[in-house]
Amino acid sequence: MSEGGMRGIVVCHGLLAEGLVDAVRHITGVADGVLIPLSNRGLSPETMAAAIRGEVGDGPAIIFTDLTAGSCGFAARRLNQQLDGISVVSGVNLPLLVHFVMHQEEPLETLLPMLVEKGRAAICSAPAKTGDHGHSAVSR
Repeated sequence: MSEGGMRGIVVCHGLLAEGLVDAVRHITGVADGVLIPLSNRGLSPETMAAAIRGEVGDGPAIIFTDLTAGSCGFAARRLNQQLDGISVVSGVNLPLLVHFVMHQEEPLETLLPMLVEKGRAAICSAPAKTGDHGHSAVSR
């Protein structure tokens, strides 16, 4: 486990994981090692699973993926089924990761539902203003 709580592995397509982890570090000042970015770029599914497994270590850990389907999600869920202490959260976004860093010491059974709710609540829209109608953010 990372110092202070649960460890997070952020597994995404392209450079997304690095960007998300960099932004979380900038916002929170969290130390290296709490969130580990991994890209699927140039990796076969087997190589990706091995890279994730190497970062997970002895666990426990949460693997955050950009998509439920696709190589990142499939590799993460395969490890979730094979290893104890590994949870997966898909559809990762910046508010979810910031919340993870700020609450990583929470018990897993409390932390996971909080993370899913924070990630969902962070998605909203601001419809285009048309005519005399005002606009407001909508969250679901």
